[in-house]
Amino acid sequence: MPNTTAMSTPPVEKLRPACLNFWELLAQNIALISPTMTAALIVPLMFSNTGNLSWFSYALGAIMLLFVAFNLNQFAKRLTGAGSMYTYSALGLGPTMGSMSGWCLIWAYTFIGLAGTTGFTIFAGKLLAACGIHLPDILLFFICICTSFYFAFKDIVISQILMLVLEAISCTLIIGLCFIVLGHHSTTLIDAAQFDFKSSSLSGIGLGVVVAVFSLVGFESSTAFGEEAKNPMKTIPSSIIWSLILTGLFFVFVSYTEVLGTRGYTADGKAVTLDAIDAPLNVLSQMYSVPWLAIPLSAGAMVSFFALALSCMNAGARVMFAMSRHGAFHECFRRSHQKNETPHIALAGMAVIMFGIVFTCSITGMATLDAFNDAGTMGAFGFLGAYTLICIAAPLYLWKISELKTKEMILCIAALALLLIPAVGSVYPVPPAPVNYFPYIFGTYLAAGLFRAVAYKIRDPKSLAKIREELADMRMPGGLAYK
Repeated sequence: MPNTTAMSTPPVEKLRPACLNFWELLAQNIALISPTMTAALIVPLMFSNTGNLSWFSYALGAIMLLFVAFNLNQFAKRLTGAGSMYTYSALGLGPTMGSMSGWCLIWAYTFIGLAGTTGFTIFAGKLLAACGIHLPDILLFFICICTSFYFAFKDIVISQILMLVLEAISCTLIIGLCFIVLGHHSTTLIDAAQFDFKSSSLSGIGLGVVVAVFSLVGFESSTAFGEEAKNPMKTIPSSIIWSLILTGLFFVFVSYTEVLGTRGYTADGKAVTLDAIDAPLNVLSQMYSVPWLAIPLSAGAMVSFFALALSCMNAGARVMFAMSRHGAFHECFRRSHQKNETPHIALAGMAVIMFGIVFTCSITGMATLDAFNDAGTMGAFGFLGAYTLICIAAPLYLWKISELKTKEMILCIAALALLLIPAVGSVYPVPPAPVNYFPYIFGTYLAAGLFRAVAYKIRDPKSLAKIREELADMRMPGGLAYK
């Protein structure tokens, strides 16, 4: 006879409680920001926009996103649960707009995860080529995504510690190189050219802020681990703020050093500026007589990009896990592994989507570096959408619980005004093809998500009452809940 007891057992839908501390949550945010990615590949792009004031644009970008973080923390310090800004936006704006925030986040984590996958492939290819080994990029994509899935599926604590260690090793190598460079400029540490604000135009600094904001997105990802965090209403808000402060300072320091260090660089007898250098860290190691650092730096970049892919898979799967509880995805995605207590089906979904996109890019002949650049730009649209919704949701939520004050309204207005800079800068002046088509692709994706949400609302109106009930059960300090 069949085992009726086993057949009637409901699928497991919970994640491992109270297993992640502050440092592991901080590692999640920093891994998704991926400081190494900016130091290795993005600073030259920043220099092409703002020149000697690159460090200033990074400082402005970090300050801008702190305003977004203050709005986000209105939720994070009061509530806890899986789903990140999806559940937060739903509390302030209702389930339908909450689902739009969720769609934005899944888009963002998918494409930034692809930036990690392609970045891993670029630097893994360089290291293997140095050893005389050549593997097809598609195989390296597969290795990165499968390995990320394995660690994410096996144990969330192990995967978070791994990310912390990998990013720490990479950043330590970069900081060490920067101190070597500064040591050679001990008499000119204060670079007058980098404090000449007349040398850059206002539009150039604006474009630089766009790059800075895109470099810093992902600082909020620890909010997706509310069910797994220890003392979440303290550790999550702290991890959000500190990840922005630490990476913002890192970007200011590294960009200042790269601009100073590469000045006077020549190749084949011709002067080469930073914006024309595709591997600035390797160039610096050659210029300042530490060529042996090139291989460790490439290895550090490779593992950092792997950590980025892993962090995006973890965060995206938890948003998918939370949304499936409310009918946005098939109910199988809300199941967690009985032993590991990880959202294994949602993780598998993220892995399949990521590999499907990167595989399509590969077989259509797209260069891996182009795929990296396009994936990062695509992902940034998702983050901008989610950040905008959370800044609107925060004061509405505080008003509903009778805690809205003038200060919170000012923070909301300031954050929305500042977010207009990267939003407008992404589409005007009109970028060259194919980037000029990206806003329309993202808009079509959002329209499909909105259609699905509205159709679900019409088909099953009672479900909205259930969703609001579940949101009302989210914990607040002192045992209060949002009603």
